[in-house]
Amino acid sequence: MPEFTIGIDIGTTGTKTVLVDVARARIVAQATHEAQLFSDAPGHAEADPAQWLSNVHAGIRDVLAASGTAPAQIAALATTGMVPAVLALDVTGTPVRRALLQNDARATAEIAQLDDALDAETVLRTTGSAITQQSVAPTAMWLQRHEPAAWGRTTRLVGSYDWVLMALGAPAHVELNWALESGLGTVDGGRFDAVFDAAHLRADLVPTVLPPGAQAGELSAEAAAATGLIAGLPLIVGGADHVLSAYAAGINNEGDWLVKLGGAGDILAAADHPVIDARLYLDAHPVPGRWLPNGCMATSGSLIRWFQTLSGGVDLVALDDEADTRNPGEILCLPYFLGEKSPLHDPDLRGAFVGLDLAHNRADMYRSVLEAIAYGFKHHTDVFASMGVPLHRALVTNGGSRSVLWKQILADVLDTPLSPIVGHPGASLGAAVIAAVGTGLLDGWDSTAAFQTVGEPVIPNPRNVDRYAEAYAQWRELGDVLTPISHRIARKARS
Repeated sequence: MPEFTIGIDIGTTGTKTVLVDVARARIVAQATHEAQLFSDAPGHAEADPAQWLSNVHAGIRDVLAASGTAPAQIAALATTGMVPAVLALDVTGTPVRRALLQNDARATAEIAQLDDALDAETVLRTTGSAITQQSVAPTAMWLQRHEPAAWGRTTRLVGSYDWVLMALGAPAHVELNWALESGLGTVDGGRFDAVFDAAHLRADLVPTVLPPGAQAGELSAEAAAATGLIAGLPLIVGGADHVLSAYAAGINNEGDWLVKLGGAGDILAAADHPVIDARLYLDAHPVPGRWLPNGCMATSGSLIRWFQTLSGGVDLVALDDEADTRNPGEILCLPYFLGEKSPLHDPDLRGAFVGLDLAHNRADMYRSVLEAIAYGFKHHTDVFASMGVPLHRALVTNGGSRSVLWKQILADVLDTPLSPIVGHPGASLGAAVIAAVGTGLLDGWDSTAAFQTVGEPVIPNPRNVDRYAEAYAQWRELGDVLTPISHRIARKARS
């Protein structure tokens, strides 16, 4: 009997594949292939879907070869990824252009137009989120205006992980949280007709909405040949990367919250009811009846990689070691290098380093980058507190959680113990678990505890907590001061 599942995460900077032995609750192999982020103009963030698919094919072959697992032992495959990335597809399901990622910030005029056309309170109450740079309707309007030839060939809009399942053999569909976070769907699972009308979108532009755990289709013969799997393998709907990362980490009870250190920065809290606020996003938890109010910053790991490249490609461990010798809170960095998503929702913000003098070096600047991202998470916890969302048990996951320095800075800035999930591959594990739930290998949704290993908590350093509290207040003030200048710079760049 097949007892293995595969989870695939379509990330901003890489495609991760894990092979899970469901019966023994362990990961037996994993593979990561880099993905390129294209930013051809200020505020643009794109990716090549063909590269995603190539990575998926290679990742599956790699985990099968590394583990020695026979294809007949694989029970199902599920995908996850950044959300709501936008793929415009032609009638054959082929992308008409590169994917526009969730942190793309080009559709500023279209956001303003929709804000004028729609009642903000109605939008928020109906969809759970305000119209922001993450909304799909403004992006679609931008394509209509600026790339009419590509738009004229577009028959469907889908998400990153939805398209990968389609490329593997599934019919057209989108996952529930893509529909919700796109602003095209409603909290109760319907279509938000008002935004379709205001953006001049056809009602059939978004295909069937499927929940996590549903079978979307079967692996095609062509995809079987490319991956080494067996044709007919069940293709299971996974979900949004931040949602499945939280699910796999055990963010399942009210008061649980997660800091996810990926290419973008995510923070999620479990709730027993929909928590709606214009500053944040709202997702449905994979467990029916639960919800995940959350925030997502436009840059996190991607900003670190940018600084690493700017520094000549120095190893991140070496940069950590250098930065650990520098004083906390000396330089302020505004991390808005792709604008900002939550809680500011301002695509025209720009990055900055303030407080530099000739005694500073790259270690100081790198430390300020880590601190800036931590301040962004602190900004979100302030919002959660203002909404009455309980924050009790804090966990941290994803690639950045391997950095001892970054975790310590986060614990100091947030002034709370942070427990890392050891060996947690993030959303790809959540997808593999959901593949098992969707095919009946696991009995229910509350089956993730067996897959988790919680490490020793990182305790805030009392010497730094007060220092960071002062620096955070200055950081918030600096953001307010520089906002109008950022806006003028952004307008000039667009002209």
